[in-house]
Amino acid sequence: MSTSVKNRVQLEGNVGKNPEVKVFENNNKVANFTVATSEYKKNKAGEFITETTWHNISAWGKQAEIAEKTLVKGSRVSIDGKITNRTYTDKEGNKRYFTEIVANEVTLIAKKEEAAA
Repeated sequence: MSTSVKNRVQLEGNVGKNPEVKVFENNNKVANFTVATSEYKKNKAGEFITETTWHNISAWGKQAEIAEKTLVKGSRVSIDGKITNRTYTDKEGNKRYFTEIVANEVTLIAKKEEAAA
């Protein structure tokens, strides 16, 4: 049995908002956006329901450029990356926790119009 543990996530879903891109002094970019994934299943009453989960995504460098150029709200996208957790202190002094996926690969599957079809 291997003692190596991998932190790897693969998602396929719809972009929830256009990527917000920030450029830093060294010209490095980060694109932040959300992706919704949905699961269809039966509830206790036997009715089919949709459960949607929202994921925060950060893409850096070349992947940020790809996200900036190709993704818009509603596009279908594939994300390959890793889960990260951050903490910060808000203005009121409360400690906050933030979980996101740092994308190693961002791939457009279908543009907004194609994703709806």
